[in-house]
Amino acid sequence: MTDDPTGAQEFTGYKALVTGGASGIGRATAELLARRGAHVAVLDRDPADLPETGGPLVAHRADVTDDASVRAAVGAATDALGGLDIVVNNAGMGAQGTVEDNDDAEWQRVFDVNLLGIVRTTRAALPHLRASAAAGRAPAIVNTCSIAALAGLPQRALYSASKGAVYALTLAMAADHVREGIRVNCVTPGTVDTPWVGRLLDAADDPVAERAALEARQPTGRLVTADEVAAAIAYLAGPHSGSTTGTALAVDGGMQGLRLRPAGR
Repeated sequence: MTDDPTGAQEFTGYKALVTGGASGIGRATAELLARRGAHVAVLDRDPADLPETGGPLVAHRADVTDDASVRAAVGAATDALGGLDIVVNNAGMGAQGTVEDNDDAEWQRVFDVNLLGIVRTTRAALPHLRASAAAGRAPAIVNTCSIAALAGLPQRALYSASKGAVYALTLAMAADHVREGIRVNCVTPGTVDTPWVGRLLDAADDPVAERAALEARQPTGRLVTADEVAAAIAYLAGPHSGSTTGTALAVDGGMQGLRLRPAGR
């Protein structure tokens, strides 16, 4: 856990829950929230090295495809934290291929994780978030979406469809809960240097060339870091974004909005 360069402690006293928080974007987010003062529960199928008691991050084993598992973990986490103010719906999985390349079972599996995982977690958390709002706090939900929801990427039909649904769900949730005092936003990262992307690169015929291609399609010329996405999530979840709801914050190296000419031209 590295130092927070901002020195901010705006989450002091806040209770947060992060799904898929054992690695990648989720782990970076959980650690950042904890450094800034939050008490954080991590939900993950494999909490890995995270402790189940004590420490700034406390692990709860849960499978977001199993409603009973999610309800039990959210309940246990909220009891241990003493309430809940922030939910980061980060658990997700990837998929490659065109519409021809994945069978119905795989489509259902990816949507079960990427979309219904958010539904199950939020459904279990809403009573606690309403209690937070009633207590005069500032509850927030942040969903991890993707640039794939907004830009046509080759060989990502299934993944893009699932994240497009996450984007639409974020807007609908924001509309449903704004008058309850619960804000809902999402982040739309570009290609992030995470373990999942690392596995994709390892499986490529030419990992070096594949990494170069992924870097080149982002105008910044590099992959996004998990810490950069975590910082965006922290902003959307935090008390300084009280007028921000129903928003997708791009952390994509310029993929969504920039159209650069080829280098040297």
